[in-house]
Amino acid sequence: MGGPLQHVGVVACSAEGAALCYRTLCTEAPDLLGRPYAHPEISLHGHSFARYDEHIVRGDWAGVAELMLDSARKLAAAGAQFLICPDNTIHQALPYVLERSPLPWLHIAEVVAAEAVRRGFRKLGLTGTKWLVASEVYPQKLAARGWSAAGSSWRSWSTGASCRKECGRSRR
Repeated sequence: MGGPLQHVGVVACSAEGAALCYRTLCTEAPDLLGRPYAHPEISLHGHSFARYDEHIVRGDWAGVAELMLDSARKLAAAGAQFLICPDNTIHQALPYVLERSPLPWLHIAEVVAAEAVRRGFRKLGLTGTKWLVASEVYPQKLAARGWSAAGSSWRSWSTGASCRKECGRSRR
């Protein structure tokens, strides 16, 4: 297994993203670790999605960052060694988070960019919320790997209806 397993902290935003992240960590780890049923210790903290949504719709990424930092502190206290956030959209708040975070973070776009390079991909597409595709979350990390993401043809965004379906909520 090559060393002790690390304790992963999951900063949850949507229930669906957090559940998929947890499931992926648990189901993919055995092959990577070479032992049936083996996976790292996992702690998860999530504020109500409604609290995130209040900030996201206003473009208040500093407010999103405060929620993420609160989760980060709680996960650090639980013994996590590093943090992941299975939500593309709120990665826009990471610039407000990183210097104040008690733990290091894996950036979702950095991991995607590294995997794309490893697999030899020449093109990537991005589908996501309007906040994500209008952001620099992916273009910045792709540019750092020598990729150009100029133009909007590589991006498409979800409608409110698909976001509500994806996030398991309905706005009244």
